[in-house]
Amino acid sequence: MNPALAVVGALAHADLDVRLVEALPWVLSEFPHLDAGWLAAQSRLLNLQNRLGYIVALADGGARTPRLTQLLSGLEPSRLAGEDTLCRDSMPKAEREWVRKNRPAAAAYWRLLTTLTREQLPYAE
Repeated sequence: MNPALAVVGALAHADLDVRLVEALPWVLSEFPHLDAGWLAAQSRLLNLQNRLGYIVALADGGARTPRLTQLLSGLEPSRLAGEDTLCRDSMPKAEREWVRKNRPAAAAYWRLLTTLTREQLPYAE
């Protein structure tokens, strides 16, 4: 399967197993030749740019790799104003409140309710 298609398909799910969400930054890191332009365009078309932006930020991990930095720069101008979850639409209200107060800064920037950090990713260096 095309890795870019797999990422968009996964991000489009309302509720996705956390292990699959954790794998998405790895896909972006391990497939440097995936079509980032298509990935960004499809994400914007499906209103998934905030989810993708956070996944890209996790994949980059502050390393500022040119490919991922360029992808992030292309997504930032189209950040959505509405708050979203990282594929956990069924998150209960009480948990949403807690996550809103305890999420990482990057998740707040991308307006996502998630506590997932790079340190929690099993393959991150």
